[in-house]
Amino acid sequence: MTGFRFPQILILASLLMGTSVSSFAQETAESISRVFREGRSSPDARLGKLRNLRDAYHPWTPPTNKNDWIETAEKIRTQLKVSNGLIPAWPKTPLNAVVHGEIHRGDYIVQRVFFESMPGHYVSGNLYRPTKLDGKAPGILSPHGHWTDARFSDMGEEAALKAIAEGGENYMSGGRHHIQARMVHLARMGCIVFHYDMVGYSDSKVIDHRADFADAEAGSWLINTMGLQTWNSLRALDFLTSLPDVDTDRVAVTGASGGGTQTFMLAALDDRVDVAFPAVMVSTAMQGGCVCENADYLRQGINNVAMAAVFAPKPLGMTGANDWTIDIETKGLPELKQVYSFYDKPSKVYAEAHPEFGHNYNYVSRAIMYQWMAEYLHLPEASLVETDFWPIPKEELSVFDDQHPLPENSKSPAELRQQMIDYLKRQNTAMAALAESDLPKYREQMKPVLEVILDEGLPLVEGSDVGPHEKILVSGHTLNKGVLIRKQHKEIIPIIAISPKFESRGTVLWFDQQGKSHLFDEEGNISDEVVRLVDAGFGVISADLFLTGEATYPDWKEGMPVDEKYSGYTFGYNKTTIAQRVRDILTVVSTPKASQELHVIGTGDAGLWTLLAGTLIEDAVDTMIVNLDGFSFANITETSDPNYLPGALRYGDVGGLGLLATPKRLEMGGVAEKSQTAQLLKLGTPAQNGKLRIESENFSRKQIVDLILNAK
Repeated sequence: MTGFRFPQILILASLLMGTSVSSFAQETAESISRVFREGRSSPDARLGKLRNLRDAYHPWTPPTNKNDWIETAEKIRTQLKVSNGLIPAWPKTPLNAVVHGEIHRGDYIVQRVFFESMPGHYVSGNLYRPTKLDGKAPGILSPHGHWTDARFSDMGEEAALKAIAEGGENYMSGGRHHIQARMVHLARMGCIVFHYDMVGYSDSKVIDHRADFADAEAGSWLINTMGLQTWNSLRALDFLTSLPDVDTDRVAVTGASGGGTQTFMLAALDDRVDVAFPAVMVSTAMQGGCVCENADYLRQGINNVAMAAVFAPKPLGMTGANDWTIDIETKGLPELKQVYSFYDKPSKVYAEAHPEFGHNYNYVSRAIMYQWMAEYLHLPEASLVETDFWPIPKEELSVFDDQHPLPENSKSPAELRQQMIDYLKRQNTAMAALAESDLPKYREQMKPVLEVILDEGLPLVEGSDVGPHEKILVSGHTLNKGVLIRKQHKEIIPIIAISPKFESRGTVLWFDQQGKSHLFDEEGNISDEVVRLVDAGFGVISADLFLTGEATYPDWKEGMPVDEKYSGYTFGYNKTTIAQRVRDILTVVSTPKASQELHVIGTGDAGLWTLLAGTLIEDAVDTMIVNLDGFSFANITETSDPNYLPGALRYGDVGGLGLLATPKRLEMGGVAEKSQTAQLLKLGTPAQNGKLRIESENFSRKQIVDLILNAK
């Protein structure tokens, strides 16, 4: 068949059935289309153990030159924004900050603060200031992490004595109140420090830290706890830099554990950060065990080291302990040094591990941080040695009291969620208006998002001809059976191609949720519709897309396993099922010769997958025919649904995504004429070229063939 490059496809001959050419009597559709020997499962590397946050090793290899790194860094930054729900970003509404209740401690002052990071959602914390200031002071943000009682932490006398005996602390005050100790000494060094609550901790108890925003609806809008926490950090930076006595050219962030995650996240996302010191968090091992450190798409293809690297070439200091960061000096720091070397500043990144201590931000770690801050915030005369201090009790640190109660407009989780969804719906309307007025600009803005939630585009099929594919005869037609392999990732797609008897007119790629067996009837004969296409001169190709047909895994009876607590624990590290299927479609589409007519069909659930693939195919397809059967991502209620796509509603549902599809001609079945999906699809390129048709009923298989044969 001249429209298909089988010799350029890597074939796993040892896994194929029988001889190179044979003739089959009637068999079932499943047996006639089988590529692998009966009883053998696909060796696709995606079918098996999924990546997860507690893997012993999360590798990441940086690029080898500066230009490639700059491009990579921008992609990582986009990935972080998408996963944290920051594209589009929330509006920066007035903070309405309240600062009250000064507590004087001699050489430093502590104030109580709360402000609105978004209407009705309050960030609370304490502001530590030097009593005497000569000009403007550096500003330091300090997210606290998952310490007991967080901002109010008091480890108790016994724990403090133990820490002192082990050499981790010098004073009872620091041993019991190690978090306050950090803020106090930074203020004594001449810095203004804002220590703020994570969602669900200390004074920020309206939103539960782990229970809210972990369901399918929230995920479909990319609303998650980590995103909310990151937004709070960004707004905390707004608050800090708005203070008249803060030097906005000397801004730093430091936190440990979950606060370390927020530190490198904020450093990667906001150029206002000049110095960063994430303690006991950057590593190639465990990546962060809480929902506030995980989000869908966050670590697909990358790890915490890659995120931290985005801060280059600004000063980045780190500590490790006898936890998942114990190997930071040998696993993580070398990769970071490589990136910083692109800017000739390898000394600007530093890590020091202290395996004699467990997970901590004790005095030994703090002392390293103080030296880092003094050097890069230009505090040459600051003392780096902590001295004793008078801890402030919880009751005095708490920001809400009788005179300053939690404001009445404080929103419950449900109210906050609805407010966020309402805003995103308005953004969808604005984006639709942009698509109508300037489709290229809409596509330019959406392309980086598509590359995160789906794939980067048409992949090349890598491989070489190392063995014969199987060729069989069915009802007088030649069938080629084999696999496509993306060698770099060891991803394997079983395929079948039916050749025309005469010179090829082109190729039809027909995808269905049943896999390639849909080309045959129950008796194992080529279906009448496929015969019509082949007899008209078209080669017909189908494939078992991820988790269909033979591309399945025996242990995954219900499909890819998704963490029941939160999908971000699964899809933060692994592509979604639907994205894997889109990727497989892109691989198959990249195979036929560009000089041939190319028509792509999607039926059953594969109609949706094919349409989404069409958003990344550009103009390679002559005709795309898909049945959608009235599908909407809004109807998905479980994160384990194979069609669950985090962020799908944030980006306009089927219509908002589908209008980015760019075949020369698009035929849509199963879309109500007056639906939002239809209205949005009418803004796309095929509609603008007069090559879009939408039908409320799904196309029958006969109608689909008629559309191909009558294409003009």
